Amino acid sequence: MMRLFNLNVMKKKFISPLLRFYVMIAVCVIASLSSLAQQYQPDWKSLDSREMPEWYQRDKFGIFIHWGVYAVPAWAPPVLKPGEKKDRSFSEWYWKHLHDSVDYFVKHHEEFYGDKIKYQDFAGNFKAENFDPGFWAELFRRSGARYVVLTSKHHDGFALWPSRFSRNWNSVDIGPHRNICKELSAAVTAAGLKMGFYYSLYEWFHPLMWKDSTRYVNDYMLPQLKELVEDLRPSLLFADGEWDFSSKLWKSESFLAWLYNNSAVRDSIVVNDRWGSDCRARHGGYYSTEFSSNLSDYKAHSRLSLWEECRGIGKSFGYNAIENLEDYQTSDSLITNLIEIVSHGGNFLLNVGPTADGRIPVIMQQRLQDIGDWLKVNGEAIFGTVIWDKDKQQLNRKHNPYTYYTRKGKDLYALCTNWPEGKIIIHGIRKFKKVRLLGAGQLEVKATLKNDQLTIVPPVISPNTEPCKWAWVFKIEDVI
Repeated sequence: MMRLFNLNVMKKKFISPLLRFYVMIAVCVIASLSSLAQQYQPDWKSLDSREMPEWYQRDKFGIFIHWGVYAVPAWAPPVLKPGEKKDRSFSEWYWKHLHDSVDYFVKHHEEFYGDKIKYQDFAGNFKAENFDPGFWAELFRRSGARYVVLTSKHHDGFALWPSRFSRNWNSVDIGPHRNICKELSAAVTAAGLKMGFYYSLYEWFHPLMWKDSTRYVNDYMLPQLKELVEDLRPSLLFADGEWDFSSKLWKSESFLAWLYNNSAVRDSIVVNDRWGSDCRARHGGYYSTEFSSNLSDYKAHSRLSLWEECRGIGKSFGYNAIENLEDYQTSDSLITNLIEIVSHGGNFLLNVGPTADGRIPVIMQQRLQDIGDWLKVNGEAIFGTVIWDKDKQQLNRKHNPYTYYTRKGKDLYALCTNWPEGKIIIHGIRKFKKVRLLGAGQLEVKATLKNDQLTIVPPVISPNTEPCKWAWVFKIEDVI
């Protein structure tokens, strides 16, 4: 025993300095790793340096879904009332307009529901009894979309998952009694698509929202937002309702630092720019526009490198039962939207508004199917593409106003939203290998090059041989 004791003492005397050295090395390594793990600081300069995950830059086309209690009244005037300048065609704003005593909303509500029915009472009739997440996911897959974004919580505060911060005002405690976010996320992921969520930072009538906004942010909004991320692990987070407060008050910088450094989706998550009144087009992940009339000059209004346009198939985001055929975009116009947006470097987030019982209106299904059929033929001119040389594109758009351009590697795509009546002339090309009409098999397309000017002679096609119904794409291979 004495010999063993002496040996231990000797070990302590001679090994302790070595152990201390290794401990110091280990501490340094751990500190270094910790520093790497916290590489994004809670300030916009650091946060804005993060590169956007590659999948978002590649995938280009997504589906937006506005769904909630507002699908029960499902009402908003599709056109401006005489003398009005403010657009109130969004049915998801029904409660706010009713609260603000907008006369025609009040008149409609009293006529159909009486003065004793409140907006909150609609939650019991938001039953989603025909909601089939598998059918939705398959429809979105057939549309050609690569990602889906669902309104997890709109400005009315009703959550589509069992948030512990929205007791008795979520889709599990009342109405459907289903975790809609989780069910749809599982189906969408199983279909091979990315799943994202829209989240409104503010709520119109939360008791703390205006009385104690700091407490609202600290005790409600931020914990709920983190709950959403950790419980559902989205690939995209679309913030909204940011306009009344700065990003400092919303504590957006600290939240995004946590999201990028510590959350379960830190490497794959994509976010937009709606994180405070000081943020749009300036800070965040990508510049988010909606129902834009001029897409060509988006860059002039944004410091961000990527952007996304969202708009509805109809004039409302939420389902509006009084919209008619003329209020819906045609398949042709939606495909043109997609082409125009992608050719200017953007993503297209196209919205559908389901009914209260969980059905996607058939006319919306038809529009999505048409887009999917077009993408089956022409998707290579959309997915994974980038902007062609800006100066060359502007020059050629003047000569061919119905033709847009995208590029992938050495190949250039000319997307014609009208069938060319004559020759297509493209300036600024010094060399090419061949030209093909996508979807036309081995049909020969004649093309000649002279003085850096490519002339394409469209082939003769008939209704029986045309590759698609709308927007024809010429692929020009190995362009210099």
